[in-house]
Amino acid sequence: MTQADIGLIGLGVMGENLALNIADNGYKVAVYNRTASKVDAFLESAGDLAGNVMGSGDLAAFVGMLKAPRSVIVMVKAGEPVDAVIAELRPLLEKGDVIIDAGNANYHDTVRRFAELDGSGIGFLGIGVSGGEEGARHGPSIMVGGSQAEWKNAEAVLTAISAKFDGEPCCAYLGTGGAGHFVKTIHNGIEYADMQMIAEIYGVMRDGLGMSASECAKVFNDWNAGPLDSYLIEITGHVLDAVDEASGQPLVDIILDSAGQKGTGRWSAIEALNMGVSATTIEGAVAARSISSMKTERIEGEKLYGAAAKGKATISLETLEKALLAGKIAAYAQGFAVMAKASEENGWNLPLDVIAKIWRAGCIIRSRFLDQISQSFASGTAANLLTQPAFVELMKECNGALRAVVATCAVNEMPAPCLSSALAYFDAYRQANGTTNLTQGQRDFFGAHGFKRIDREGDFHHKWPSLVAK
Repeated sequence: MTQADIGLIGLGVMGENLALNIADNGYKVAVYNRTASKVDAFLESAGDLAGNVMGSGDLAAFVGMLKAPRSVIVMVKAGEPVDAVIAELRPLLEKGDVIIDAGNANYHDTVRRFAELDGSGIGFLGIGVSGGEEGARHGPSIMVGGSQAEWKNAEAVLTAISAKFDGEPCCAYLGTGGAGHFVKTIHNGIEYADMQMIAEIYGVMRDGLGMSASECAKVFNDWNAGPLDSYLIEITGHVLDAVDEASGQPLVDIILDSAGQKGTGRWSAIEALNMGVSATTIEGAVAARSISSMKTERIEGEKLYGAAAKGKATISLETLEKALLAGKIAAYAQGFAVMAKASEENGWNLPLDVIAKIWRAGCIIRSRFLDQISQSFASGTAANLLTQPAFVELMKECNGALRAVVATCAVNEMPAPCLSSALAYFDAYRQANGTTNLTQGQRDFFGAHGFKRIDREGDFHHKWPSLVAK
């Protein structure tokens, strides 16, 4: 009997499209789903690719369809469902086989699973897959973590199905344990920030300048031909241009202003805070989504305080474009700084230049300046993107625009949590003499935490006056 090159468990949207992508690239894939009818439906719908797909609603039979050493991709909901699949698979697998979690896992779970399977003879890989439904079908960006030796089992297949940028595969091994899933988490954090800043600029156009959705769409379409060229800018134009068939109105105008989130943005912010790395743009984006869910309270808030005046802003579209570029640079700088710190703390030796390269196609945050980011890290000197010559010049050119937009938003009562955070981060990063000398003095006052001096080495404590109530 012909055996499959790789297996896939979980026929949701992403699982189905990954399986079709594998088959489309000439590899045979076996599929399994707990609901057997989904397997039958998938096999029936494979069309011209039917010769490269097989499957079963019986897990043991599915495993028997795979060439040894076996590689099994798991595409089920993150958390306990992944653990349940691993528990069912283990008795059926043999030494040298590898389980590959390709979902949006919390990297701490990946580290735990890697450790639990260590020494069992069964390998475990945690891979980040970015690109959504279209990417899964036609080529995603793939971020691999785990044992490099065990990665070899599936390397040919997953490299083949990945997106390509100028012929280079957007797939790479990044490090041991949870490295791949951590990088995917930060990718999603940057994605949150990028999307929120785009929304804030759209808010200035709509509420500050009184522009219609179609007028906004044209601007974003024009911007996509310039320095802001990226997937998110491109789809923004399409979203703003769409018309609702039922009402004839711009679709965006009848979409409820409440954004969902699956957790990866929060994970990014939490990990940054735990490591003491500033990721304020990501935090701002998470906060914005959280407050967006408070629709009833926001309606009441507007009744209490009054609605902001519309169409009163005076700012150019060129200024908005430059402000968005500056904000994006700050968000990427923070995301890469978080990855650099995590690499140091976990001993991953993350190749930051390679990460930027494999994000150039397939993934949601693909954009023109990822090449510049890759080149900056390839030089081996990048401490922070804000220190790199190409980005120094861009920020010198664009930070004034960011300042103008944030000021305009403040004066016209338009929330801009991400753009504001990006500006504050930039200003703090370039301030040689900050204000936390006062903070440290306060800490020494109430907690005897000590402080350092600018004029000599050592740790010091001041004898402060007692404020005990008399």
